[in-house]
Amino acid sequence: MQDEFIQVITTVDQKEVTEKLALILTKNQLAACVQIVGPITSIYQWKDNLEKSEEWLCLIKSKKNLFEKLEGKIKEAHPYKVPEIIALPIISGSKDYLEWLQNELKKT
Repeated sequence: MQDEFIQVITTVDQKEVTEKLALILTKNQLAACVQIVGPITSIYQWKDNLEKSEEWLCLIKSKKNLFEKLEGKIKEAHPYKVPEIIALPIISGSKDYLEWLQNELKKT
């Protein structure tokens, strides 16, 4: 496979928003699959305060060359001022699965 596949991670505080985001990303072929995990507990610093919140984790399968568009769509639909949007490389995977990813994502 020539394309570089990535897994993008974001968290949201409402399951319904997470599902809406997953639908937007897959419908626009920016994600082949979005797995929603949760609820999880997040502990973090925000504006000099230690925060604790319940969130849902999105594991988004995509391609590196779609990241900018994917990031833009996440920011449009995301309720946070500064959402977590982190991309990790998929360094290897099942040939069949990677072919499926390739076929489900926007051609660029």
